[in-house]
Amino acid sequence: MDFTEPVVLVLTSLADGPKHGYALAKDIETFAGIKLGPGTLYGALSRLEDRGWIEALPAEDRRRPYQITAAGADSLATHLVIAQQVAATGLLRLDLRPAR
Repeated sequence: MDFTEPVVLVLTSLADGPKHGYALAKDIETFAGIKLGPGTLYGALSRLEDRGWIEALPAEDRRRPYQITAAGADSLATHLVIAQQVAATGLLRLDLRPAR
């Protein structure tokens, strides 16, 4: 599965604990400054669930929360380490230094 931006954002949000769709959207907007539309968000949730990287929990009222699975956390961690290496290389090549 490709790591599209919505996939990374959803997994990153769920790494902090289970959330339903609206809470995911608000969290992503807070930490990334990106508003995911409902189609993008729920499309990513569907793909992630099909892959086994998240799982739906029992509905609360009309809201269905999701949580990251161990496989999802492992995949996210691997992706983020590689992304960090790419970002550091890019910053060095631009003669910038990564923030610490």
